[in-house]
Amino acid sequence: MGRTRSTWNSKGIWFAGAALAAVLALSGYALFSGDGDGGDTAGKAGASSSASADPGPSESYAAPEDWTEPERWVALPRGKRTDERGSEVAFPHTTEGAVAMAAAANTTTVEGERTNVDEQLRLYHGYIGQAEQSADAAERVELAAIDSDKAIARSMGVTPGQPLPAGAYVRSTVVGFKVVKESADEVGVFLLSRVVQKGGETAEEKASFSRTLIGAQWQGTDWKLSVPATRRAQEAAQGQPEPTMAAPGDAGFNGAGWTAIREAS
Repeated sequence: MGRTRSTWNSKGIWFAGAALAAVLALSGYALFSGDGDGGDTAGKAGASSSASADPGPSESYAAPEDWTEPERWVALPRGKRTDERGSEVAFPHTTEGAVAMAAAANTTTVEGERTNVDEQLRLYHGYIGQAEQSADAAERVELAAIDSDKAIARSMGVTPGQPLPAGAYVRSTVVGFKVVKESADEVGVFLLSRVVQKGGETAEEKASFSRTLIGAQWQGTDWKLSVPATRRAQEAAQGQPEPTMAAPGDAGFNGAGWTAIREAS
């Protein structure tokens, strides 16, 4: 399948798409990997590298000429409620519940007056374990998101602090996953995300894919993203080939062992 190199490899825009994995990256814990075929890409980081090493989007994928049905599909469960910031929480105490939380924690929309500051603080307070939160970390998240919002605004031709143009957005959505470690109270999982940017109603949408390794831990009554769990996920993944990035519908998606995500009812 043909690929074209991404043309929007901006730190600010990528932070908006990287979502909560980028929040963990501020402390150097979340893991990003490079392109699926082992070649060089902008912002590539190795399997054992920290996301703090300036992660960037992978190469973009063109739509495949022939659709190959994913061999594995899952409709991930929803959380039972939303918190005060609008994040879906209270996921089932199952592996799929952990993956669903991780997917929700890596899904963002920056659009109109909704800023990346709004999104990153929402994710931080909703999905990072309470014991691992701190005022200093929250401030780092906010400052990084402010820089990101400025970069997004400039890329779309508006003054930082102003709403984005009509029809403009940056969105990150998890489209696949591969579990590398699971137990009753801890799950390590690779997430395959699609990040799209559109500069306005008539602008062309640009897309890129990322692969993120992250750890979830059952804490009290819900799954939370955890620094120690992410470290253990990294250890579990060492020595294993990273799943090749390929869009759902590409034959490589099945070969990499990804499970596609259906929209839950």
